[in-house]
Amino acid sequence: MRYLVTGGAGFIGSHLVDALLSSGEEVVVIDDLSTGSLENISHVRSKVEFYKADCSEVSKLGIKDLDGIFHLGIPSSSPMYRANRELTWIALRGFIAVAELAMEEGCKLVLASTSSVYNGNPIPWREDMKIIPTDFYSEVRYAMERLGMLYHDLYGLSFVALRYFSVYGEREKAKGKYANLVSQFLWAIMKDEPPVIYGDGTQTRDFIYVDDAVRATLLAMKSKLRCDVINVGYGKNYSLNELVKLINEVLGKNVRPRYVPNPIKNYVYHTLADTSLAEKKLGFRAKVDLKTGIEKLAKFYGAVR
Repeated sequence: MRYLVTGGAGFIGSHLVDALLSSGEEVVVIDDLSTGSLENISHVRSKVEFYKADCSEVSKLGIKDLDGIFHLGIPSSSPMYRANRELTWIALRGFIAVAELAMEEGCKLVLASTSSVYNGNPIPWREDMKIIPTDFYSEVRYAMERLGMLYHDLYGLSFVALRYFSVYGEREKAKGKYANLVSQFLWAIMKDEPPVIYGDGTQTRDFIYVDDAVRATLLAMKSKLRCDVINVGYGKNYSLNELVKLINEVLGKNVRPRYVPNPIKNYVYHTLADTSLAEKKLGFRAKVDLKTGIEKLAKFYGAVR
């Protein structure tokens, strides 16, 4: 089978590329390297067909004979859109181009959406909740979901949107300040620097390890689902204070966080996935608990043996 992974040199995308290759699949990667890095796929560079390009340029690349498209090549953090609101148009233009290619190829499109669309709803978050986007980032992902459904309703496109919760894991360095809080806090504590927490640290996040997120993504592609939205989370949340405590335990340190006033409007204070639909429709349940995931990440950076 032959698959296109947009954003395939990025954090989640590169892990997805690894999983596809290990299953014997042929992989095409598109990435503009804005938050990705060739280093993330250097170990498999000779095994993939790579294009340094924006997703909106996909029709010019002559990519053919696809059995599926994973669309992860989208600016992936709310602060990016606050700093540059034109990313809204850039992201939507890229989605349309990728959806058109999926139509031409007659293949399924799996979209990396986000749990941020739920902001304002009580936890746990379910796929049938009313969505009222509160920032440009969540509006873009929700718009892509709706557009994908329109492509399905009007033209028969097979489409699945995955609402990722807080995905963390190896290979986030290229994302810098936009990396997941698990990575950012780990990097700080490794250097004996206090991680910065907005508020009092009681806000909670549903953290899911990247290998679990990739497994859910592959299941979505291989499933018979033709027009669905599915949560991809662990199903348990942790406060940021608990996160700092776990990282200190893994590293054998006692670095205390620095608490600062929260400067972000519409800040998300609590996230938690209702994972029942993923279990029912994909047979998916996350396996890696947060402490184990931190241990894997710490080993990757050489902080522990």
